[in-house]
Amino acid sequence: MGRIVFRGGLIFDGTGSPPAPADLAIEDGRIVALGSDLESDESVDCTGKTLLPGLFDCHTHVMMSDVDLWRMVQTPFSYQYYEAATNLEKTLRVGITTIRDAGGADLGVKQAVEDGLIPGPRMHISIRMLSQTGGHGDDWFVSGALVEMPHPGAPAGVVDGPDEMRVAVRQLVRAGADVIKVATSGGVLSPRDDPRHAHFRPAELDVLVEEATAAGIFVMAHAQATDGIKNAIRAGIRSIDHGVYLDDEAIQMMLDHGTWLVPTLVAPQGVLDAAAAGQSIPEKSLEKAHQVIDIHRDSFRRAVKAGVKIAMGTDSGVTPHGQNLRELPLMVEGGMTPAEVLAATTSSAADLMGLSDSLGTLAVGKIADVVIVDGDALDVATLADRISGVYKDGRAAI
Repeated sequence: MGRIVFRGGLIFDGTGSPPAPADLAIEDGRIVALGSDLESDESVDCTGKTLLPGLFDCHTHVMMSDVDLWRMVQTPFSYQYYEAATNLEKTLRVGITTIRDAGGADLGVKQAVEDGLIPGPRMHISIRMLSQTGGHGDDWFVSGALVEMPHPGAPAGVVDGPDEMRVAVRQLVRAGADVIKVATSGGVLSPRDDPRHAHFRPAELDVLVEEATAAGIFVMAHAQATDGIKNAIRAGIRSIDHGVYLDDEAIQMMLDHGTWLVPTLVAPQGVLDAAAAGQSIPEKSLEKAHQVIDIHRDSFRRAVKAGVKIAMGTDSGVTPHGQNLRELPLMVEGGMTPAEVLAATTSSAADLMGLSDSLGTLAVGKIADVVIVDGDALDVATLADRISGVYKDGRAAI
C-alpha cells in the first residue's frame, strides 16, 4: 500500500486540543507524518473537513439487536451471528473502529473481523457477564423457565462463592476473553433484582480481580448500586459501567483509585424507546428505567464536575446499533465540553482499554484509524450525520 495523504483539513488529534490545520500521511497501516507539503502516492481532499482518530465504544453488545425477550427465545441460535455482522458494520459506519463488547460476542465473532470475513471494529470481548444467583445475569424466571442459551464458546455466567468465581474467570480466559465483566449490582432489564442492591461479596470480587490480573486482563463492572460501585472500586476493578447511584464517597473513591466511569447515559432511555416501539419489555424493567434516568444523569454530572476519568460507552444492543453517537450530546449536557467528549471517545477510551500505545490519537507511529467529518467535529449532536469517511488500519472501511 502506498502513502496516502489527507490534505487541507483540520486535525482533532484526540487529546482534547482544539482542531488545527494540518495534513496527515498514512502508509502500511500506520500514521507516518503530520504537517504540510507531505509527499504522497495518493491524496484525499479534506477541505472543509475534520480528521478524528477512530472512535471507541467501551460498552456494546453486538450480538443483541434489541431487548425483546419474547423475540429472542423464538429466534434460531445461529441467527444472532448474522445480526452481529450487520451490527458490526453499522457501528463501523459511524466511525467507531474499536469496541469493548460487554457480553454476547464470542471468539469466533472477533476472529471473523480480524480475518476480514466481515467488516467491523476491532474488538475486546468479555463473552459472558458473571452474575450471582438471582443477579443481573441470572436468566431464571418465576415461571421456572431458564432462558440462558447453552453455547460451547461461552462458559456459564452464574457463579456463587470464591471457588466458583475462580473457575469461571479461568474458563472465560480459556474461551478468549480480553476483559472480564461482572455484575456487582442488580440492573434494569433483569426483572427479579434491584439496581440499588450490591451483588457479590468482597471475597468473591477479590478472587475475580486476582485471576484476571494473573491473566493480564482488566475487569469491567456492571455497577449501578452505590455499595456495588464501592465494592468494585475496593477490589481494583478498572471501570464502573453505568454508575447510576454514585454518592460523594463513591466519586472520591474513584478519584483515589483512578477508576474509570463508562456512563452509558443513553441506555435507560433506550429501554423506554424499545417499549414504545412495541418490544416486549417486563413491566418491572420499565418501572426501573423510569426510576434511574434522572438519578443516573445527576450522578454523571457530579462525577464530571469532580474530575472522574470518563470513557464513552453506550450499551448498544439496548439501543440500536449505528446510533452509538447519541451518547455524545448527553455527555455534553452532563457538563463535559465537546472537546472533552471527543477525547473520552478516543484517547481516554484507548487508555481505559490499554490501547493508548497504538490507538486513540492521531500521532506518528499510531495505527491509522481515521474518521473524516464534514465541517466542525465539535458539533457532536450532528456528528453521526456528517461522517464522510472511515479508515481502519489505513484502509477505507466505508
